[in-house]
Amino acid sequence: MQKLSEQARGVLNDKKWIGIRDGWFGRMQGLFDGKRDSFLETHFFAVNGTTGNADFGLLYENPAEWVIMALEDLAGKASLIDNEDMFVPLCIEPSFYGVHFIDKILGAEVFFQDGQWYNHYLEREVGSLERPDLDRDETWKIAREAAFSFRDAEVRLPLFGLPTIASALNIATNLYGEEILAAMLIEPEAAAHDLAVINDLLCEIHQWYRAHLPACQLQPVISWNRTQPPGYGQLCGCTTQLLSAGLYEEFIMPLDDRLLSLYPGGGMIHFCGSHTHLLETLSKMPHLKAVQLNDRAAWDLAEYYHKLREDQIIYLNPCEGMDIKKAIEITGGNRLVIADTVRTSSYDV
Repeated sequence: MQKLSEQARGVLNDKKWIGIRDGWFGRMQGLFDGKRDSFLETHFFAVNGTTGNADFGLLYENPAEWVIMALEDLAGKASLIDNEDMFVPLCIEPSFYGVHFIDKILGAEVFFQDGQWYNHYLEREVGSLERPDLDRDETWKIAREAAFSFRDAEVRLPLFGLPTIASALNIATNLYGEEILAAMLIEPEAAAHDLAVINDLLCEIHQWYRAHLPACQLQPVISWNRTQPPGYGQLCGCTTQLLSAGLYEEFIMPLDDRLLSLYPGGGMIHFCGSHTHLLETLSKMPHLKAVQLNDRAAWDLAEYYHKLREDQIIYLNPCEGMDIKKAIEITGGNRLVIADTVRTSSYDV
């Protein structure tokens, strides 16, 4: 097995870079805790990091070697973390099967086409989903190999981004399409059964990673851009825009909150569509500590800011219709993380 070079190991254990990372984590934790240090009195918080990469095919053929090669690549970028205006975390993220990682573990046919991963729906009825045997699953086997390779490399600086563990509703929609949505109305027990099977699996996988990787280096998916303080989880809420507030509260909210509760600090939900009809419910979720908004969801920043709790942070990916200037006008920089590269984060520029 290929080993990390001593030069890369030295860079990725550099105390100066680790100190800078931990300083930004401390400032970010203060933001989550409702505290503003002297920096945040004059600057907004911005984060956008960089990743180490290696050959796409190698990730599936030899995930342990992929991790080593990605760390070697990342070592050459380590100085990027030395930035006084924004947090530039250094990450590797073995993104097995894109957003269809869990779909494949649950038996869906997953395939690569036109530069991205897709899946076919399961050929079975809602209500018949069975818990997979993770000990025999090849997809989970290569994911574990990557995690062990990172752990055994003994580097303290990089963050390890999880594959897309998504959420119960996202996965169920991938597996069944509109059938899972219809089942919530006409076969609620069947829908609840399969959603519970999925969520139990997601929780088991999150717990495995938490047990085997250092908490200070573990980050959920999109680790370089949705970076949270250590000890926070994340799930994907893309498909929640398809549900009424009532259906979300009945079927999905308890599952989502349970998943986030696995992490000491709770965690984040990603939104990318029209989800504001859920804000009252989201504000009641005890373990929801942050939301991440991009594309269509970003347009509704004002509603999120005014209707969520005072202790719920908003990560914003600026876009056409919601740029940084407008976001600052709405929030005053309070409870806000700009998830983008900025030349300066000073309010005076």
